[in-house]
Amino acid sequence: MPPKLALIFCIAFVLFLLRIEHKQSPDVTKALWIPTIWMLYTFSKPLGIWFPTSGANPDFGSPLDRAFLIILMSIALWILIRRRFDWSNAINENAWLMVLIVYMLVSILWSNIPTISFKRWIRELQAILMAFFVLSELSPRQAMESIFRRIAYILIPFSLLLIKYFPKYGVNYGRWVGGQMWIGVSTQKNGLGRLCFVVVFFLIWSLVRRWQGHKALVWKYENHIEIFVLAIALWLLKGPGGITYSATSIISLAVGLLFYGGFYFIKKSGKNLAAGTLMAIVGIVIIFGIVAIFTGGSNVGYLAASAKRDATLTGRTAAWAALLPVAMQSPLAGRGFGGFWTSGTKGIYNISGAHSGYLDMLLGLGFLGILLISLFLLTSCRKAQRELKQNFDWGALWFCYIIMIVVHNIVESSIDSLASPLTAVILFITISSTNVFLRRQQA
Repeated sequence: MPPKLALIFCIAFVLFLLRIEHKQSPDVTKALWIPTIWMLYTFSKPLGIWFPTSGANPDFGSPLDRAFLIILMSIALWILIRRRFDWSNAINENAWLMVLIVYMLVSILWSNIPTISFKRWIRELQAILMAFFVLSELSPRQAMESIFRRIAYILIPFSLLLIKYFPKYGVNYGRWVGGQMWIGVSTQKNGLGRLCFVVVFFLIWSLVRRWQGHKALVWKYENHIEIFVLAIALWLLKGPGGITYSATSIISLAVGLLFYGGFYFIKKSGKNLAAGTLMAIVGIVIIFGIVAIFTGGSNVGYLAASAKRDATLTGRTAAWAALLPVAMQSPLAGRGFGGFWTSGTKGIYNISGAHSGYLDMLLGLGFLGILLISLFLLTSCRKAQRELKQNFDWGALWFCYIIMIVVHNIVESSIDSLASPLTAVILFITISSTNVFLRRQQA
Protein backbone atom coordinates (compact mmCIF):
# COMPACT_ATOMS: atom_id res chain seq x y z
CA MET A 1 0.00 0.00 0.00
CA PRO A 2 1.39 3.48 -0.84
CA PRO A 3 2.33 5.47 2.29
CA LYS A 4 -0.09 8.32 1.51
CA LEU A 5 -2.99 5.90 1.14
CA ALA A 6 -1.99 4.19 4.41
CA LEU A 7 -1.99 7.61 6.10
CA ILE A 8 -5.53 8.31 4.84
CA PHE A 9 -6.76 4.93 6.08
CA CYS A 10 -5.08 5.47 9.47
CA ILE A 11 -6.65 8.91 9.91
CA ALA A 12 -10.07 7.54 8.97
CA PHE A 13 -9.66 4.61 11.41
CA VAL A 14 -8.61 6.92 14.26
CA LEU A 15 -11.55 9.25 13.62
CA PHE A 16 -13.85 6.22 13.69
CA LEU A 17 -12.36 5.13 17.02
CA LEU A 18 -12.75 8.62 18.47
CA ARG A 19 -16.41 8.64 17.47
CA ILE A 20 -16.90 5.43 19.45
CA GLU A 21 -14.97 6.92 22.36
CA HIS A 22 -17.28 9.95 22.36
CA LYS A 23 -20.26 7.63 22.86
CA GLN A 24 -18.45 5.89 25.72
CA SER A 25 -17.90 9.16 27.61
CA PRO A 26 -21.13 11.17 27.38
CA ASP A 27 -20.41 13.28 30.47
CA VAL A 28 -17.03 14.69 29.46
CA THR A 29 -16.78 18.15 27.94
CA LYS A 30 -15.06 19.13 24.71
CA ALA A 31 -12.60 21.06 26.85
CA LEU A 32 -11.15 17.74 28.08
CA TRP A 33 -9.15 17.77 24.85
CA ILE A 34 -6.82 20.28 26.57
CA PRO A 35 -5.31 17.77 29.08
CA THR A 36 -5.70 15.02 26.48
CA ILE A 37 -3.54 16.91 23.98
CA TRP A 38 -1.00 17.58 26.74
CA MET A 39 -0.86 13.87 27.59
CA LEU A 40 -0.58 12.89 23.91
CA TYR A 41 2.30 15.34 23.67
CA THR A 42 4.16 13.80 26.62
CA PHE A 43 3.94 10.31 25.11
CA SER A 44 5.20 11.37 21.68
CA LYS A 45 8.05 13.24 20.02
CA PRO A 46 8.40 16.99 20.70
CA LEU A 47 6.98 19.25 18.02
CA GLY A 48 10.52 20.42 17.23
CA ILE A 49 11.24 16.91 15.89
CA TRP A 50 8.04 16.64 13.87
CA PHE A 51 8.44 20.17 12.50
CA PRO A 52 12.11 21.22 12.68
CA THR A 53 12.57 24.98 13.16
CA SER A 54 15.51 27.29 13.66
CA GLY A 55 16.39 28.42 17.17
CA ALA A 56 16.05 24.95 18.75
CA ASN A 57 18.36 24.26 21.69
CA PRO A 58 19.00 20.80 23.22
CA ASP A 59 18.62 22.27 26.72
CA PHE A 60 15.90 24.90 26.18
CA GLY A 61 13.91 22.99 23.55
CA SER A 62 12.42 24.43 20.40
CA PRO A 63 10.49 27.74 20.19
CA LEU A 64 7.57 25.80 18.69
CA ASP A 65 7.35 23.49 21.73
CA ARG A 66 7.59 26.40 24.15
CA ALA A 67 4.87 28.37 22.36
CA PHE A 68 2.61 25.30 22.16
CA LEU A 69 2.93 24.51 25.89
CA ILE A 70 2.42 28.13 26.94
CA ILE A 71 -0.76 28.37 24.86
CA LEU A 72 -2.06 25.05 26.20
CA MET A 73 -1.31 26.07 29.79
CA SER A 74 -2.94 29.48 29.34
CA ILE A 75 -6.14 27.97 27.93
CA ALA A 76 -6.29 25.42 30.77
CA LEU A 77 -5.82 28.13 33.41
CA TRP A 78 -8.46 30.36 31.81
CA ILE A 79 -11.03 27.53 31.74
CA LEU A 80 -10.30 26.55 35.35
CA ILE A 81 -10.87 30.14 36.43
CA ARG A 82 -14.14 30.26 34.49
CA ARG A 83 -15.22 27.01 36.14
CA ARG A 84 -14.44 28.55 39.55
CA PHE A 85 -12.20 25.66 40.40
CA ASP A 86 -11.78 25.05 44.14
CA TRP A 87 -8.00 25.44 44.36
CA SER A 88 -7.75 25.29 48.16
CA ASN A 89 -9.46 21.90 48.54
CA ALA A 90 -7.53 20.41 45.64
CA ILE A 91 -4.25 21.58 47.18
CA ASN A 92 -5.17 20.44 50.69
CA GLU A 93 -6.15 16.98 49.46
CA ASN A 94 -2.76 16.54 47.76
CA ALA A 95 -0.44 17.93 50.43
CA TRP A 96 2.70 15.87 49.70
CA LEU A 97 2.44 16.68 46.02
CA MET A 98 2.34 20.38 46.86
CA VAL A 99 5.36 20.04 49.16
CA LEU A 100 7.23 18.29 46.35
CA ILE A 101 6.47 20.95 43.71
CA VAL A 102 7.46 23.74 46.13
CA TYR A 103 10.70 21.94 46.98
CA MET A 104 11.44 21.59 43.27
CA LEU A 105 11.02 25.34 42.91
CA VAL A 106 13.19 26.16 45.94
CA SER A 107 15.94 23.79 44.77
CA ILE A 108 16.47 26.00 41.72
CA LEU A 109 18.33 28.34 44.10
CA TRP A 110 21.31 25.95 44.19
CA SER A 111 21.13 24.84 40.56
CA ASN A 112 24.12 25.67 38.35
CA ILE A 113 21.70 26.42 35.50
CA PRO A 114 18.81 28.26 37.22
CA THR A 115 17.23 29.58 34.02
CA ILE A 116 17.01 26.13 32.47
CA SER A 117 15.87 24.65 35.80
CA PHE A 118 13.06 27.20 36.10
CA LYS A 119 11.81 26.49 32.59
CA ARG A 120 11.83 22.78 33.39
CA TRP A 121 9.92 23.48 36.61
CA ILE A 122 7.18 25.22 34.62
CA ARG A 123 6.59 21.86 32.90
CA GLU A 124 6.00 20.32 36.35
CA LEU A 125 3.48 23.03 37.15
CA GLN A 126 1.75 22.36 33.83
CA ALA A 127 1.38 18.69 34.75
CA ILE A 128 -0.41 19.56 38.00
CA LEU A 129 -2.56 22.13 36.24
CA MET A 130 -3.66 19.56 33.64
CA ALA A 131 -4.49 17.07 36.40
CA PHE A 132 -6.59 19.75 38.14
CA PHE A 133 -8.37 20.27 34.83
CA VAL A 134 -9.42 16.61 34.80
CA LEU A 135 -10.64 17.00 38.38
CA SER A 136 -12.79 19.97 37.34
CA GLU A 137 -14.82 17.77 34.98
CA LEU A 138 -18.30 16.70 36.02
CA SER A 139 -17.13 13.06 36.15
CA PRO A 140 -13.33 12.99 36.72
CA ARG A 141 -13.07 9.23 36.44
CA GLN A 142 -15.02 9.08 33.22
CA ALA A 143 -12.70 11.84 32.02
CA MET A 144 -9.68 9.70 32.93
CA GLU A 145 -11.11 6.74 31.00
CA SER A 146 -11.64 9.04 28.04
CA ILE A 147 -8.02 10.22 28.15
CA PHE A 148 -6.71 6.65 28.34
CA ARG A 149 -8.83 5.61 25.36
CA ARG A 150 -7.79 8.60 23.30
CA ILE A 151 -4.15 7.78 23.96
CA ALA A 152 -4.75 4.20 22.83
CA TYR A 153 -6.94 5.07 19.86
CA ILE A 154 -4.61 7.77 18.50
CA LEU A 155 -1.02 6.89 19.36
CA ILE A 156 -1.10 3.12 18.82
CA PRO A 157 -2.43 3.18 15.22
CA PHE A 158 -0.15 6.07 14.29
CA SER A 159 2.87 4.27 15.79
CA LEU A 160 2.10 1.27 13.59
CA LEU A 161 1.72 3.56 10.57
CA LEU A 162 5.09 5.25 11.16
CA ILE A 163 6.91 1.96 11.65
CA LYS A 164 5.46 0.30 8.54
CA TYR A 165 5.14 3.20 6.10
CA PHE A 166 7.23 6.10 7.41
CA PRO A 167 10.35 4.44 8.92
CA LYS A 168 12.18 7.77 8.84
CA TYR A 169 10.05 8.72 11.85
CA GLY A 170 9.05 5.34 13.27
CA VAL A 171 12.26 3.29 13.18
CA ASN A 172 15.67 3.87 14.71
CA TYR A 173 18.84 1.85 15.26
CA GLY A 174 20.30 0.83 18.60
CA ARG A 175 23.22 2.75 19.96
CA TRP A 176 24.57 -0.20 21.91
CA VAL A 177 23.63 -3.21 19.81
CA GLY A 178 23.05 -1.63 16.39
CA GLY A 179 19.80 -3.52 15.72
CA GLN A 180 16.63 -2.02 14.34
CA MET A 181 14.37 -0.46 16.96
CA TRP A 182 10.72 0.46 16.67
CA ILE A 183 10.00 3.88 18.16
CA GLY A 184 6.66 4.82 16.58
CA VAL A 185 5.44 8.21 17.78
CA SER A 186 8.03 8.18 20.59
CA THR A 187 11.67 9.26 20.57
CA GLN A 188 13.15 5.83 21.33
CA LYS A 189 12.16 2.20 21.91
CA ASN A 190 11.71 2.58 25.66
CA GLY A 191 9.33 5.46 25.01
CA LEU A 192 7.24 3.22 22.74
CA GLY A 193 7.47 0.50 25.39
CA ARG A 194 6.09 2.87 28.03
CA LEU A 195 3.21 3.86 25.77
CA CYS A 196 2.39 0.24 24.95
CA PHE A 197 2.38 -1.14 28.46
CA VAL A 198 0.18 1.72 29.70
CA VAL A 199 -2.27 1.09 26.84
CA VAL A 200 -2.17 -2.71 27.08
CA PHE A 201 -2.95 -2.72 30.78
CA PHE A 202 -5.77 -0.20 30.43
CA LEU A 203 -7.41 -2.10 27.56
CA ILE A 204 -7.19 -5.42 29.43
CA TRP A 205 -8.69 -3.69 32.48
CA SER A 206 -11.45 -2.19 30.32
CA LEU A 207 -12.30 -5.53 28.66
CA VAL A 208 -12.36 -7.42 31.97
CA ARG A 209 -14.52 -4.72 33.51
CA ARG A 210 -17.01 -5.01 30.62
CA TRP A 211 -17.01 -8.81 30.72
CA GLN A 212 -17.73 -8.63 34.45
CA GLY A 213 -20.80 -6.52 33.67
CA HIS A 214 -19.41 -3.40 35.35
CA LYS A 215 -19.54 -1.34 32.17
CA ALA A 216 -22.25 -1.43 29.50
CA LEU A 217 -21.55 -1.66 25.78
CA VAL A 218 -22.33 1.42 23.71
CA TRP A 219 -21.79 -0.47 20.44
CA LYS A 220 -22.00 -4.22 19.84
CA TYR A 221 -18.51 -4.36 18.28
CA GLU A 222 -16.86 -2.28 21.01
CA ASN A 223 -15.01 -5.24 22.48
CA HIS A 224 -13.77 -6.28 19.05
CA ILE A 225 -12.33 -2.82 18.43
CA GLU A 226 -10.51 -2.75 21.77
CA ILE A 227 -9.13 -6.26 21.22
CA PHE A 228 -7.85 -5.14 17.81
CA VAL A 229 -6.07 -2.10 19.29
CA LEU A 230 -4.78 -4.28 22.12
CA ALA A 231 -3.32 -6.73 19.59
CA ILE A 232 -1.51 -3.89 17.80
CA ALA A 233 -0.10 -2.60 21.08
CA LEU A 234 1.15 -6.07 22.05
CA TRP A 235 2.74 -6.51 18.63
CA LEU A 236 4.50 -3.14 18.97
CA LEU A 237 5.64 -4.05 22.48
CA LYS A 238 7.46 -7.17 21.29
CA GLY A 239 9.57 -5.08 18.91
CA PRO A 240 11.18 -6.27 15.67
CA GLY A 241 12.74 -9.29 17.38
CA GLY A 242 16.14 -10.05 18.83
CA ILE A 243 16.95 -7.87 21.82
CA THR A 244 15.75 -4.55 20.43
CA TYR A 245 12.58 -4.43 22.51
CA SER A 246 11.80 -2.77 25.83
CA ALA A 247 12.31 -5.60 28.31
CA THR A 248 11.68 -3.22 31.22
CA SER A 249 8.23 -2.37 29.88
CA ILE A 250 7.35 -6.04 29.38
CA ILE A 251 8.48 -6.92 32.91
CA SER A 252 6.57 -3.95 34.36
CA LEU A 253 3.42 -5.00 32.50
CA ALA A 254 3.83 -8.60 33.73
CA VAL A 255 4.09 -7.35 37.32
CA GLY A 256 0.96 -5.22 36.90
CA LEU A 257 -1.04 -8.10 35.44
CA LEU A 258 0.17 -10.41 38.20
CA PHE A 259 -1.14 -8.02 40.86
CA TYR A 260 -4.37 -7.48 38.91
CA GLY A 261 -4.99 -11.22 38.86
CA GLY A 262 -4.08 -11.39 42.55
CA PHE A 263 -6.69 -8.76 43.40
CA TYR A 264 -9.40 -10.80 41.68
CA PHE A 265 -8.29 -13.94 43.51
CA ILE A 266 -8.43 -12.16 46.87
CA LYS A 267 -11.82 -10.65 46.04
CA LYS A 268 -13.33 -14.01 45.09
CA SER A 269 -11.90 -15.66 48.20
CA GLY A 270 -13.67 -13.07 50.36
CA LYS A 271 -10.48 -11.98 52.08
CA ASN A 272 -9.39 -8.42 52.79
CA LEU A 273 -5.95 -6.94 52.46
CA ALA A 274 -4.46 -5.78 55.75
CA ALA A 275 -4.13 -2.01 56.07
CA GLY A 276 -0.80 -0.84 54.72
CA THR A 277 -0.05 -4.05 52.80
CA LEU A 278 0.12 -2.38 49.42
CA MET A 279 2.06 0.56 50.84
CA ALA A 280 4.61 -1.89 52.23
CA ILE A 281 4.96 -3.57 48.82
CA VAL A 282 5.52 -0.26 47.04
CA GLY A 283 7.95 0.85 49.75
CA ILE A 284 9.97 -2.34 49.36
CA VAL A 285 10.20 -1.88 45.57
CA ILE A 286 11.37 1.72 46.01
CA ILE A 287 14.04 0.64 48.51
CA PHE A 288 15.06 -2.15 46.13
CA GLY A 289 15.50 0.40 43.35
CA ILE A 290 17.60 2.68 45.55
CA VAL A 291 19.77 -0.21 46.72
CA ALA A 292 20.32 -1.22 43.07
CA ILE A 293 22.26 1.97 42.30
CA PHE A 294 24.51 1.43 45.32
CA THR A 295 25.20 -2.23 44.55
CA GLY A 296 25.94 -1.79 40.86
CA GLY A 297 22.69 -3.46 39.85
CA SER A 298 23.67 -6.84 41.24
CA ASN A 299 20.25 -7.23 42.87
CA VAL A 300 18.48 -6.92 39.51
CA GLY A 301 20.72 -9.32 37.61
CA TYR A 302 18.07 -12.00 37.58
CA LEU A 303 15.69 -9.62 35.80
CA ALA A 304 18.26 -9.09 33.07
CA ALA A 305 18.81 -12.83 32.75
CA SER A 306 15.08 -13.54 32.47
CA ALA A 307 14.83 -10.99 29.65
CA LYS A 308 18.00 -12.32 27.94
CA ARG A 309 19.95 -9.14 28.70
CA ASP A 310 23.62 -8.89 29.62
CA ALA A 311 24.84 -8.59 33.20
CA THR A 312 25.60 -4.88 32.79
CA LEU A 313 21.92 -4.14 32.09
CA THR A 314 22.88 -2.80 28.65
CA GLY A 315 25.52 -0.46 30.05
CA ARG A 316 23.47 0.82 32.97
CA THR A 317 25.77 -0.49 35.71
CA ALA A 318 28.75 1.38 34.25
CA ALA A 319 26.68 4.57 34.08
CA TRP A 320 25.51 4.14 37.69
CA ALA A 321 29.09 3.60 38.85
CA ALA A 322 30.15 6.86 37.16
CA LEU A 323 27.17 8.93 38.31
CA LEU A 324 26.85 7.74 41.92
CA PRO A 325 30.00 9.54 43.18
CA VAL A 326 28.68 12.74 41.58
CA ALA A 327 25.32 12.32 43.28
CA MET A 328 27.00 11.72 46.65
CA GLN A 329 28.77 15.07 46.45
CA SER A 330 25.45 16.65 47.48
CA PRO A 331 23.39 13.70 48.68
CA LEU A 332 20.80 15.55 50.78
CA ALA A 333 19.52 18.22 48.37
CA GLY A 334 21.08 17.25 45.03
CA ARG A 335 22.12 19.63 42.24
CA GLY A 336 18.74 21.36 42.11
CA PHE A 337 15.72 20.41 40.06
CA GLY A 338 16.71 20.01 36.40
CA GLY A 339 20.16 21.19 37.34
CA PHE A 340 22.27 18.23 36.32
CA TRP A 341 21.37 16.88 32.90
CA THR A 342 22.31 19.16 30.03
CA SER A 343 23.70 18.49 26.56
CA GLY A 344 27.15 18.97 28.15
CA THR A 345 26.77 16.39 30.92
CA LYS A 346 25.14 13.93 28.53
CA GLY A 347 28.20 14.28 26.32
CA ILE A 348 30.59 13.81 29.24
CA TYR A 349 28.94 10.61 30.44
CA ASN A 350 27.96 9.50 26.93
CA ILE A 351 24.41 8.71 28.03
CA SER A 352 21.01 10.37 27.73
CA GLY A 353 20.13 9.90 31.40
CA ALA A 354 20.83 7.79 34.47
CA HIS A 355 18.37 5.03 33.42
CA SER A 356 17.22 4.86 37.04
CA GLY A 357 14.47 7.09 38.30
CA TYR A 358 15.87 6.86 41.81
CA LEU A 359 19.38 7.87 40.72
CA ASP A 360 18.04 10.73 38.59
CA MET A 361 16.03 11.94 41.57
CA LEU A 362 19.14 11.65 43.75
CA LEU A 363 21.17 13.70 41.27
CA GLY A 364 18.59 16.44 41.01
CA LEU A 365 16.84 16.64 44.38
CA GLY A 366 18.90 14.39 46.66
CA PHE A 367 17.57 12.01 49.27
CA LEU A 368 15.09 14.67 50.31
CA GLY A 369 13.58 14.55 46.83
CA ILE A 370 13.43 10.74 46.91
CA LEU A 371 11.65 10.97 50.28
CA LEU A 372 9.07 13.44 48.98
CA ILE A 373 8.26 11.55 45.77
CA SER A 374 8.06 8.35 47.84
CA LEU A 375 5.61 9.98 50.26
CA PHE A 376 3.47 11.11 47.34
CA LEU A 377 3.46 7.60 45.84
CA LEU A 378 2.82 5.91 49.18
CA THR A 379 -0.03 8.29 49.99
CA SER A 380 -1.50 7.60 46.56
CA CYS A 381 -1.09 3.87 47.25
CA ARG A 382 -2.91 4.18 50.58
CA LYS A 383 -5.83 5.89 48.81
CA ALA A 384 -5.84 3.17 46.15
CA GLN A 385 -6.04 0.43 48.78
CA ARG A 386 -8.97 2.25 50.40
CA GLU A 387 -10.61 2.53 46.98
CA LEU A 388 -10.45 -1.25 46.49
CA LYS A 389 -13.24 -1.54 49.07
CA GLN A 390 -15.40 1.20 47.55
CA ASN A 391 -14.75 0.74 43.83
CA PHE A 392 -12.73 -2.40 43.17
CA ASP A 393 -12.11 -1.69 39.48
CA TRP A 394 -10.64 1.75 40.03
CA GLY A 395 -8.66 0.72 43.08
CA ALA A 396 -7.07 -2.15 41.14
CA LEU A 397 -6.27 0.05 38.13
CA TRP A 398 -4.82 2.74 40.40
CA PHE A 399 -2.54 0.46 42.40
CA CYS A 400 -1.37 -1.60 39.42
CA TYR A 401 -0.16 1.53 37.66
CA ILE A 402 1.70 2.57 40.81
CA ILE A 403 3.46 -0.78 41.17
CA MET A 404 4.29 -0.93 37.45
CA ILE A 405 5.83 2.54 37.56
CA VAL A 406 7.98 1.98 40.67
CA VAL A 407 9.23 -1.27 39.10
CA HIS A 408 9.89 0.47 35.78
CA ASN A 409 12.00 3.14 37.50
CA ILE A 410 14.50 0.60 38.76
CA VAL A 411 16.23 0.63 35.36
CA GLU A 412 14.46 3.54 33.61
CA SER A 413 13.72 7.13 34.60
CA SER A 414 10.39 8.87 35.01
CA ILE A 415 9.65 9.69 38.66
CA ASP A 416 12.19 12.52 38.61
CA SER A 417 9.61 14.57 36.68
CA LEU A 418 5.85 14.91 37.12
CA ALA A 419 5.67 15.77 33.43
CA SER A 420 7.07 12.41 32.30
CA PRO A 421 4.36 10.16 30.81
CA LEU A 422 4.33 7.47 33.50
CA THR A 423 4.41 9.82 36.49
CA ALA A 424 1.75 11.95 34.80
CA VAL A 425 -0.50 8.88 34.67
CA ILE A 426 -0.26 8.46 38.46
CA LEU A 427 -0.61 12.21 38.95
CA PHE A 428 -3.82 12.33 36.90
CA ILE A 429 -5.36 9.26 38.56
CA THR A 430 -4.48 10.46 42.05
CA ILE A 431 -5.79 13.99 41.63
CA SER A 432 -8.89 12.89 39.70
CA SER A 433 -9.75 10.68 42.69
CA THR A 434 -9.55 13.49 45.23
CA ASN A 435 -12.01 12.54 47.96
CA VAL A 436 -13.63 15.90 48.61
CA PHE A 437 -14.68 16.28 44.96
CA LEU A 438 -15.99 12.73 44.72
CA ARG A 439 -18.06 13.29 47.88
CA ARG A 440 -19.58 16.38 46.31
CA GLN A 441 -20.56 14.42 43.21
CA GLN A 442 -22.25 11.77 45.33
CA ALA A 443 -24.08 14.34 47.47
